[in-house]
Amino acid sequence: MKEVENQKYNWNLQHIFKNEEEYNESKKEIKQILKQIKDMEGTICKTSDNLYKFYNLYEKVLEIFEKVYAYGMLKYHLDMSNQDGVKIFKEVEALGTEFNVVTSFVTPEITYADETKIKEYLEKDNRLQKYSRDIKDILEEKQHTLSKEAENLLANYSEIISAPENTYDTLTNTEFKFGTLVNEDGEEVELTDSTYSLYLKSQKQDVRKQAFELMYEKYSEFVNTITEMYITNVKGKSTTAKIRKYKTSLEQAVIQDDSSIKVYEALIEAVNKNLDVNHKFINIKKKMLNLSEMHMYDLYVNPFQKEKDSITFEEAKNEVLNALQILGKEYTNKLQEAFEYNWIDVYEKPNKKGGAYSMGVYGVHPYVLINFVNSKRDISTIAHELGHSLHSYYSNENQSVIDANYTLMVAEVASTVNEILLSDYQIKNEKDNVKKAELLYELLEMFRATFFRQSMFAEFEKIIHEKIENNESLSADDLNNIYYKLNEKYFGNKIIIDEQIKYEWERIPHFYSDFYVYKYATGISAAISIATKILNKEDNYVEKYIEMLKQGCSKKSIDLLKMVDVDLESIETYNNTIDFYNRKIEELENLLK
Repeated sequence: MKEVENQKYNWNLQHIFKNEEEYNESKKEIKQILKQIKDMEGTICKTSDNLYKFYNLYEKVLEIFEKVYAYGMLKYHLDMSNQDGVKIFKEVEALGTEFNVVTSFVTPEITYADETKIKEYLEKDNRLQKYSRDIKDILEEKQHTLSKEAENLLANYSEIISAPENTYDTLTNTEFKFGTLVNEDGEEVELTDSTYSLYLKSQKQDVRKQAFELMYEKYSEFVNTITEMYITNVKGKSTTAKIRKYKTSLEQAVIQDDSSIKVYEALIEAVNKNLDVNHKFINIKKKMLNLSEMHMYDLYVNPFQKEKDSITFEEAKNEVLNALQILGKEYTNKLQEAFEYNWIDVYEKPNKKGGAYSMGVYGVHPYVLINFVNSKRDISTIAHELGHSLHSYYSNENQSVIDANYTLMVAEVASTVNEILLSDYQIKNEKDNVKKAELLYELLEMFRATFFRQSMFAEFEKIIHEKIENNESLSADDLNNIYYKLNEKYFGNKIIIDEQIKYEWERIPHFYSDFYVYKYATGISAAISIATKILNKEDNYVEKYIEMLKQGCSKKSIDLLKMVDVDLESIETYNNTIDFYNRKIEELENLLK
């Protein structure tokens, strides 16, 4: 492909290291600095000068390591069959392990040091100010840090505690065979976990039904085993939370997320009060699909689906640039730089890593991997990943390497803001009403899946953890019934809640990472609030938003979002999110009329 050969569309890793010699020199330098850090073990809290010297070395080695690790990973992902690339990546992974082992003494030393003395260092030694956030975070966690012996004991049990998740992954990814179905072309094909979502989007209801029934027939066979794994996982996490002096496993999860229980509860409360809006969209889906009976396996099909579209990368680039002009000249100039100066590896290549991601490289620039296949959906992927990239760019430019990495609570905000701004631009500029309806439908479906579906998952988790922590015994039937009733509540009476949907909770691997899914719903809520204010052209709001992107993790996530008038602890934030959803539903209804 001619485009692939054009270096404009490929990464230039020489922006990180000019050659392998420079890369190897940096590896040596990391090892030298790590030796100096190791020699400081047991002494870093004895004087403020020692503490400063450690952090000064740590900052230096972390910046070099970020480049080395990025170089190895990016090189590997360009061709995952190339043995030179594989070797380099294994080298940087091993170096990462060494880095973590050498620096593992730091948190315990600061934790077990005299807190009054550490606070005095921070107050009197101005050189420590740039490291104060990291030090204060360690001290804040002190009440949940155990003795060295207990910490060591928990560390040794960590592999056992994670055994249910590992067993679940092995079982569902390698042992499950779902059988075959007859596809749209009348061919008998094997159903896999990867192809399941594709068949649920089939225009033929029979194909969707076959896939749905095959999937949950298999999960029904193993429901008792998976129930035991999941409940054991919940018990393990709940027990660890109690040992660490948290009131509940939810409290531990939200504190580690840089969040709060108020955020979680405000989200669930707002959703439960406004489920009728989701029911409305389900009813419109039913009408658009012209179904007398709508089933759970009909949820994912797009009634406006057309033949495969074709768009060039240059057209996609221009659409993203035009849509995001509203974020100001500085922002769009950086986007232009990303397109023109090899931030993005664009096209599919043999053995290139699939999917898409953005990786910030401190002191260089972010790198974006996509696999462009000339589809309109690729435009949204580009806008999304560049949202991450510009967030990383602003954060890296304005914070030390220690404070530059933003948390999971804000990680998806900038990327989703870009998606919403792009969608708004596309809808407003589309003249064909059928295509406009298709764009609106895609936006609504993305919202339903990200906000309401993830909130339902979050509510399920909360119920199960509370019952386990109240010493209630739960069977497979109990979990199935709880999940089935949540589906009835969230989807309403215009759709048949097929019995097999009660097994769907078994398919959600995120349930083994306690209270993870709610962050998708809070992230899109923050993004909609921000994008709405940008589109309304509120005075100085774009500047306020860019300032927030510059903060990295120098402030708490909740406080960061308050800089742009988003309060995740307020039910009003989620009410506004649902109002946005409702307005878009009405917009689609008007088009259909």
